[in-house]
Amino acid sequence: MTEEEALAWASARFDGPAIGRLHCLAEIVARESEHQNLIARSTLNEIWSRHIVDSLQLLSLAGTGRWLDIGTGAGFPGLAIAAAEPDRQISLVEPRKLRADYLRSAVAELELPHVSVHHAKVEAINVGADIISARAVSRISALFASASGCSDNDTLWLLPKGRNAEDEVAEARRSWHGVFHVEQSITNPESAIVVARHVRQR
Repeated sequence: MTEEEALAWASARFDGPAIGRLHCLAEIVARESEHQNLIARSTLNEIWSRHIVDSLQLLSLAGTGRWLDIGTGAGFPGLAIAAAEPDRQISLVEPRKLRADYLRSAVAELELPHVSVHHAKVEAINVGADIISARAVSRISALFASASGCSDNDTLWLLPKGRNAEDEVAEARRSWHGVFHVEQSITNPESAIVVARHVRQR
């Protein structure tokens, strides 16, 4: 997916104010990248395709309810989702202080009152979540274990992965029951999204 295709995709699905916030998010990321390594510099010119739309595609798989994003980092997917749907309750979890401070500043600049930032590891928080996402954080089985205090049997897990998604699902099945399937990413043919529900330890 090119930048032009990504922007067209987003513009066809979200209203003008949402697209404005997403443009602002792209500017915030570029500005902060001068001070800390938020995303690979090689992807700054592809931020809509590589990061923003890559995040927003999760919304087509999600229902309503409180969203918890683990290891939000530069803001993907959690902050992009909040910018697109500002009325949704979203908790961003980020253990690195500089990035947590950046996220708080970005939330304030984007005027997202329903977003909270937790400077902690997910194991240390207790926020009940209807939806949990995590992008490039850890393997699926480790995510299930670390976020068990924030999830229940009905929690929907949306986990963007690379070409080894099927292998990670097979590994997770050895320790976890659940309903799993893998969706193809719309932004990269080598990427996928693992969707899981009714997850519980064997």
